[in-house]
Amino acid sequence: MADFTASVYQNEFLPDGGTDVHAIVTVNCTGAGAAGQSGSGDAGEIIIVDTSGSMGRDGVQAAAYAAQTALDQILDGVWFAVISGNDRAQLAFPPSAEPVMVKMDPYTRQAAKDAVSRFYADGGTAMGTWLRLASRVFSTVPSLTQKHAILLTDGENQHETPEALTQTIEAVTGQFQCDTRGVGVAWQVDEVRRIAQALLGTVDIIPAPDQLAAEFSKLIQNAMGRGVAQADLRVWAPQGAEVLFVRQVAPTVEDLTSRRTSINPLTGSYPTGSWGDESRDYHVAIRLAAKAVGQEQLAARVQLVLGNDTVAQGLVKALWSADEALTTRINPEVAHYTGQTELAQAIQDGLAAKAVGDTATATTKLGRAVQLAAQTGNEEATTRLRKVVEIDDQDTGTVRLKRTVEKADEMALDTASTKTTRVRK
Repeated sequence: MADFTASVYQNEFLPDGGTDVHAIVTVNCTGAGAAGQSGSGDAGEIIIVDTSGSMGRDGVQAAAYAAQTALDQILDGVWFAVISGNDRAQLAFPPSAEPVMVKMDPYTRQAAKDAVSRFYADGGTAMGTWLRLASRVFSTVPSLTQKHAILLTDGENQHETPEALTQTIEAVTGQFQCDTRGVGVAWQVDEVRRIAQALLGTVDIIPAPDQLAAEFSKLIQNAMGRGVAQADLRVWAPQGAEVLFVRQVAPTVEDLTSRRTSINPLTGSYPTGSWGDESRDYHVAIRLAAKAVGQEQLAARVQLVLGNDTVAQGLVKALWSADEALTTRINPEVAHYTGQTELAQAIQDGLAAKAVGDTATATTKLGRAVQLAAQTGNEEATTRLRKVVEIDDQDTGTVRLKRTVEKADEMALDTASTKTTRVRK
């Protein structure tokens, strides 16, 4: 049985007339176990591989080998399937005209590897069809409580409209989780990131095909280590209060605010997906009606819930004070993650401006990103930024855009923009 704990970091003191309360809630999970072995339902895994013509013979062979490596990591007893995708989606394994999954065992593992070895490059790219088929395949096993997919592509979604992809993403949101990866530099980060963010997954670049197998193996190992199928973050706020936002801020920045479903008029539920042995941080902001100096109030009750069971809880408090030494104190966790969230946005805005030739905005935004990366100790972001800009002064954010930048370096900076560092304790 998994064990969850919650800790709250905040400055609970508000000045006279103060209304906004910010807190970082850290949730830790230990003893999660393996996927599908908790006794609360079965686990399902789908591998989705781009087999469009742009992959080419060598690309498809590398992807097939990576898929075979991934199949080796799926635990016996887990339901699985493999989808090949181009301008339409095909169930590569199991061999069936209708959507279906099978349980992993030595026989089905080898049969799936044999099927994957026959992949060939042909056709265009329509990722929405891949996602819809994955959703249909998952739905064929009613006992699944944990549904995870990995999706690989190498190109733009050219064979369906952006509106069609958006409709598909909306249709499958909440039905399964999906980690997305792009190989090479011909795919669009924003396009693939939209899929990952909606489906509570991650996005990253795989610069070269020979790196596919290691990445696929890691993704499946992570999925198999998540023995808690689904958990929700519930936030209660008092009558008259407003929940300004709920964000996951570590290990990545993910805004959950718009995903709220109402439990009752005072409580909202936010999906967090499956859990392994890990720690995540959430930034919760609440706006209260101001109270008189000396009064205090419970600003929020933050709970992690499995089904109907509350497994961890943290309390966010507010206390109005006239002592400036207390009310002006900045909580280091809140300050750190506020900076990390701004850093992610500055990188994305800067790269978007650079892409359309707006060098002034790009320089300003990426300069701010360099400054924030230094302030928050995000050395990985600083390293990636150095490949795109010349840094004259990181403390002031004074930078110059490099004349020549490798496309893969830009895309790596973009995909990693939401990755955060933990606050130094």
